[in-house]
Amino acid sequence: MAQIYDTLFRGLISLLVLFIITKIIGRKQVSQLTLFDYVIGISIGNFAAEMTINLESKEILGTIAVIEFGLIAYIVSFFTMKSFKLRKLFTGPPTTLIDKGEIIYENLKKVHFDINDLLQELRINGYFDINDVEYALMEANGEVSVLAKSMYQTVKLKDLNIKQSDEGLVANLIIDSTLMDNNLKNAHKTKKWLDKELKIKGYNNYDNILLATLDKNEKIVVYEKNYEKKDNVLN
Repeated sequence: MAQIYDTLFRGLISLLVLFIITKIIGRKQVSQLTLFDYVIGISIGNFAAEMTINLESKEILGTIAVIEFGLIAYIVSFFTMKSFKLRKLFTGPPTTLIDKGEIIYENLKKVHFDINDLLQELRINGYFDINDVEYALMEANGEVSVLAKSMYQTVKLKDLNIKQSDEGLVANLIIDSTLMDNNLKNAHKTKKWLDKELKIKGYNNYDNILLATLDKNEKIVVYEKNYEKKDNVLN
């Protein structure tokens, strides 16, 4: 019974200390955490859990560890607000995934993204056709920000009293050099037709094709696996 009371007491101390440290660090949501914030959060959580469950450990040692990491996080946050170099070191700049409509394949690999991950993030942002995207940046917290091409940055159709036409979904026919047979079939096209169209564009095989899309007007757009590494456009 004494162990139960001890565990409850330790749990209350852990909760109180975590609450105070969180108030000091700030109210960032999980989606706003940088890699450094994430590591600090995991470490503090581990210390608090160890202090609560491991009855052989001293409460004061766990409390000191939590406070230490909390203070480190606060100090880093304070100085990164004042120093650009420190902010770049701990937070890092955004990474360009699409630059002027071109997929930066090398940067995709740098952030451990494949083409399916990129397409998913674009859909989450409301872009079902990658051809509409001018820029896509991965922020320091892992979120992807998207800027549409200027021709798609128009006023709302309802403001002009114009009836909107059905754009339809874009079919991804080739993803990472692999033919998507089901997508090709759903688009009512054959491999022979696709190979012919790609050959016209100068592609005799799929080896250097990162993505090939087909819209409702039967326009094929090809994105190559360019290995030219481009710098981040923002600091």
